Amino acid sequence: MTKAVVKIGGKQFVVAEKETLLVDLLPEGTKELTLDALLVIDGDTTTVGTPTVSGVIVKAKVVEDLVKGDKLRVIRYKAKKRVHKEIGHRQKYSKVEISSIK
Repeated sequence: MTKAVVKIGGKQFVVAEKETLLVDLLPEGTKELTLDALLVIDGDTTTVGTPTVSGVIVKAKVVEDLVKGDKLRVIRYKAKKRVHKEIGHRQKYSKVEISSIK
């Protein structure tokens, strides 16, 4: 099974074919992605790119837009001052499926 390291939205992911992953929210209207491979693992051989591996293209399609992540709660607290503040945050993601590594 072939695996590759790709860069999506400033983050690197190890991907394989038919794998789905959550990435930071992509621009609206994005349906397909063509990505360059930074590193390719094919069985026992590993090919490292400088900066990308020539001839290897990873194709992906956006399965679902605007997937919401878990709610995070951030609390600021100052002891003995009766000061506290609670803030919630929920990250938005895009669900991407890797269709092929060629």
